[in-house]
Amino acid sequence: MTEPFEEIAGLDRLLHEPARLAIVTALSACAAADFLYLQRLTGLSKGNLSAHLAKLEAAGTVEIDKRFVGKKAQTSVRLTGPGLEAVADYWRRLDRLRDEVRDWKPAEEP
Repeated sequence: MTEPFEEIAGLDRLLHEPARLAIVTALSACAAADFLYLQRLTGLSKGNLSAHLAKLEAAGTVEIDKRFVGKKAQTSVRLTGPGLEAVADYWRRLDRLRDEVRDWKPAEEP
């Protein structure tokens, strides 16, 4: 059996990055979110948020919808079905690891 701490390395690295984790966690609580809302919520710059969203979109985790409302550009982001499953799985695994660590005792040395 692997020690709980070794299993942390097996977490989804795409989602485990703090900025992306903040983005997908926010998106998991709503149907979709506006780019500016995500920017305010995460504290990321426009460029940084765009870069993280591009990675999430390339992985199929989020879907980005860009349109114009009047003359203003509006960008909406939502989790895809697989993205929603990946986020739920990430948190399940993290919860399980937390529980294992709580009960963990180091192996006795020979």
